[in-house]
Amino acid sequence: MFSSFFSASAPVDPHAPNFHSVNANVPDSDLCGPLEANDLEWTCAGGFATETQTFYAIAEDGRTIMFQAIHSSVGLWYPTIQLNCKVYDSKTGERTWKSVNAANFVTPPPGLDKRSSKSDQFSITYRINPGSEYPESYLLSANVGQDLQVSLEVSRPASAPGWKIGKGEKGGFSYFGPDLEKPEGYVWHKFWPHLKYEGHIIVNGKAQAFSGAGMFVHAIQGMRPNLVASAWNFHHFQSPEHNGVSAIMMEFTTCDTHGKQGAGSGPVKVNVGSVVIGQKLVTVTAETTWPGEERESTVISKTVHLNRILDPETGYKKPSQVSAEWSGPSVLSDAPGTVAAKIGMDVGDIENPRGLMDLVDILAEIPYVLKAAVSYVAGTKPYMYQWINPAKLHITGPDAIAEGLSNGVEVNGQLYTESTFISLIPGAD
Repeated sequence: MFSSFFSASAPVDPHAPNFHSVNANVPDSDLCGPLEANDLEWTCAGGFATETQTFYAIAEDGRTIMFQAIHSSVGLWYPTIQLNCKVYDSKTGERTWKSVNAANFVTPPPGLDKRSSKSDQFSITYRINPGSEYPESYLLSANVGQDLQVSLEVSRPASAPGWKIGKGEKGGFSYFGPDLEKPEGYVWHKFWPHLKYEGHIIVNGKAQAFSGAGMFVHAIQGMRPNLVASAWNFHHFQSPEHNGVSAIMMEFTTCDTHGKQGAGSGPVKVNVGSVVIGQKLVTVTAETTWPGEERESTVISKTVHLNRILDPETGYKKPSQVSAEWSGPSVLSDAPGTVAAKIGMDVGDIENPRGLMDLVDILAEIPYVLKAAVSYVAGTKPYMYQWINPAKLHITGPDAIAEGLSNGVEVNGQLYTESTFISLIPGAD
């Protein structure tokens, strides 16, 4: 689907657009693309691709779980499979983090389709129950040592369907390179925005029941990670109020190598998100910010880092506060209008962090084959900050969605945030 990273043909016009955003040519009214069955199948792409299935959950007591399976291929090398699993208790600060190479990975496992996978260390089993309140689910199971075992059922409400930006087989894709028919690379995302998590975990030999809400994303980076983006942001808000509210957002910033006028015309910010109220998907948002251009769309999908401070440990300017904003047309036919939401969170400074779960040195955690491909690139030293804090989501929208929504409601919940810095952008402060 993309040209080999060992060789790439130069564009005829060096000033031709060499980045094509996921929401390009997608009307605001059609941003919410329905997922097809094969949208969630493992592709196990060759060449250079990193494919992930990532499940995030937040319990009402503030515990969080991240469960991530990674399929990595680099050129002609044999793919590497990795499982990352993190459990964090925001009340005690206890963090259990395991990252292991998985053996004997297969998809599909016998009797299942490629939405499922299995290895010696974990299994992800897709199940379907048409016509029920929860028509789709995954069973997650992992044994990554005596100090961490996971067994969870992850169920999607019928009223909160999965989505991608745009419809059809090319929905959910941003493409790199001047030729859309033969792109140099791509980024691909499909989401389940609001899920019920039930099950148990075993941490340091102690069994714990786990019940909460969360989301799921299936993603692929079809190019070397350091060429795809200079930074990523991710927000995941969950609340039990109003019968279940969630707001999710994913944003990546391209390197300056990709933009509307070829190399040097970036960086470009691509942001997608959604809001769920009462377990109903109510809006899907997407916004692309091109350097030097004013926005034309009425849809808002953005995140901002405020009061940034240089962190001597990483060399990047980390935020002291983060904010996120969504605004888009309702996707509910019986509740037309605009749904808007805003949230902010104080994450503290270097000496006094607030809700800092982890600061991840990504090169120390990613599979060896990926490390070999990116660790020697000048200016590339990726770090990820992870925070979780209580937060308030301010929402407005049609009263047909929720009583009093037109006057605005304030929803109390937990906001999980990741800010990932991969490389310094030339000219950026």
